[in-house]
Amino acid sequence: MSASVRPPAVAGLFYPGDPVALAAEVDEDLRVARRAGDAGDAAPGPPPKALVVPHAGYVYSGPVAASGYALLGGSAIERVVLLGPAHRVPVEGMAVPGVGGFATPLGVVPVDGDALRRALTCRGVVTDDDAHAEEHSLEVHLPFLQRVLGPDGWAVLPVVVGRTTDDAVAHLLDELWGGPETLVVVSTDLSHYHDAVTAARLDAATAGVIVAGDERRLDPSAACGAHPLRGLLVAARRHGLRVRLLDLRNSADTAGGPDRVVGYGAFAVG
Repeated sequence: MSASVRPPAVAGLFYPGDPVALAAEVDEDLRVARRAGDAGDAAPGPPPKALVVPHAGYVYSGPVAASGYALLGGSAIERVVLLGPAHRVPVEGMAVPGVGGFATPLGVVPVDGDALRRALTCRGVVTDDDAHAEEHSLEVHLPFLQRVLGPDGWAVLPVVVGRTTDDAVAHLLDELWGGPETLVVVSTDLSHYHDAVTAARLDAATAGVIVAGDERRLDPSAACGAHPLRGLLVAARRHGLRVRLLDLRNSADTAGGPDRVVGYGAFAVG
């Protein structure tokens, strides 16, 4: 593994580039999410084994992502296996980075060397820094993790998931599953560019499929991170875990107009 660091690609675009402003925005989203959780019916207990959270600009999807990350307070997580779809570079299989860390305005998150070596023994996993260089679906989650888990004491394995099978993703997750020290995060948005009413209907149906754990009914047209998400659903079933819906909104509910929206959902697996 290289000692070099991947610089942030979407700081100042998807989230604030200033560290003080970034920390304040993330903390406010987490505060609101925790307050909503205290007032709602969120089940208490240990932190989830996995989260499914969206990856748009923070003004649009940050509050929804925060509803997942708010569940991690007080956890002793040392490793985050972070999977998301490829938006910039086509990927066959799954791509891990060759760099030693991923930077955000809040600091550098080290890449977990042991997890990286184990991942490269799995079928379809290759090293490809080009796939990671401009990819936002993974980067946008790092500031949330930095604010929740702290500036050090944990490492990440970022995986860009391209064209691959559900079983290949599930096999990778099984190899890295670990115990409470390991968190899995799958990054996905839901429907794209429908009107708000249509999006709400489609996303509600997709959320039902995800909660049911029925990966066979989850199509890429319903969730851009369908490939890593389907693999997670397979792995969750193998480990006897269930999926719980935390939040379901679209960009018209947060910061956008109602004509061409993107859907966002947050789910906990445990």
